[in-house]
Amino acid sequence: FTPPPAVRVSTSLNIAPGETKASEKVVQAFADKPEEDPEFDALVKANFPGAINNRDLATRVVELLEEKGFSPSNTLLATSLCADELARVLEDEFVSIYGNNFNLGGLSGFPFAGNTGWGAMSAHVPDNGFCLTIHGPHVGITKDGLIGKVERSGIALVDNCCGSAIAASNYLKGITDGSANINPRIQQFTDFQQGAVQELI
Repeated sequence: FTPPPAVRVSTSLNIAPGETKASEKVVQAFADKPEEDPEFDALVKANFPGAINNRDLATRVVELLEEKGFSPSNTLLATSLCADELARVLEDEFVSIYGNNFNLGGLSGFPFAGNTGWGAMSAHVPDNGFCLTIHGPHVGITKDGLIGKVERSGIALVDNCCGSAIAASNYLKGITDGSANINPRIQQFTDFQQGAVQELI
């Protein structure tokens, strides 16, 4: 008995079914969003030259990828962004364009899903389709221009952002100036991701 050759099962998931073009979905995604505050926009660009807002980012990405054949029905969205709820804004905007995302990320935006997660994600890409991966850290900026801090809705405290990256930076500074207790905690399960962020940085 000779078994038949293995055949790959179709992964055409119709992740975001329908014929609506991604460029049309960008317009829909931002239709009800308020316009950017020009003062705050100028503040961000003064501290981060070349920065663009989410609307412009999504528009540029979609225009470029449509030229290459990416569409909502043949593209799997994969994201590796920080666990912080503020990172969900960008993620949700791209989800509204390309459909549900495969989440690879963890603290500071590192892809903690690892080789297993990347392997699983790649197996979910539609047949003859594409994967759009959005990856990156984030940093807060207050309305007064304080970098590394952010005002959160419903919280009086002006909070660190990204708290994980700042903690890792402080750990690294402590190693440099000799004040830190160097104790790699990458094996400590209860804080594995932060331990890994500190060792990776």
